[in-house]
Amino acid sequence: MKKRSIDVVAYDAAWPTKFNEEKLLLTTALGELALSIEHIGSTAVKGLSAKPIIDILLEVSCLDALDERNSHLEALGYKVKGENGIEGRRYFQKGGNDRSHHIHAFLSGDNNLTRHRAFRDYLIAHPAISKQYAEVKKHAAKNCNNSSVLYMSLKNDFIQVHEPLAIAWQKNRQSKDIVK
Repeated sequence: MKKRSIDVVAYDAAWPTKFNEEKLLLTTALGELALSIEHIGSTAVKGLSAKPIIDILLEVSCLDALDERNSHLEALGYKVKGENGIEGRRYFQKGGNDRSHHIHAFLSGDNNLTRHRAFRDYLIAHPAISKQYAEVKKHAAKNCNNSSVLYMSLKNDFIQVHEPLAIAWQKNRQSKDIVK
């Protein structure tokens, strides 16, 4: 079996299309259980270098009902990974060692939905910070020896600083929208 390689590549304008194609498949497979299907992660940020894996945020009305539809996701090529280290999440991978898609599914109202959306939107709205993040990710990929645990660890300091800023920024934006 081929060993998994962790590579950060230049932004690919095809990533939004790949997300939209997958969203259509997921919408068909999950129906009204899927309250929201969103493109998240670095491939969702125009111009940002990334691992070429489409991260998908799935908001559902019931985790048990999602678990009952695991076979529908397996039919689309996803491997069911359960919570995979994050309580309340359902995680799915597609593509084996050449991963193409990850699904991060949460129950509506889960704080993880907020943090994923905020970080994505923050990077989109702040190109200079997005550029810094790209450099952190390139350094991490170069120095992780294809270990996903080490790759994540090497990005962690940046994320720990910017995720709370992103959430505060998002809340501030939303409160201004309410006032309008």
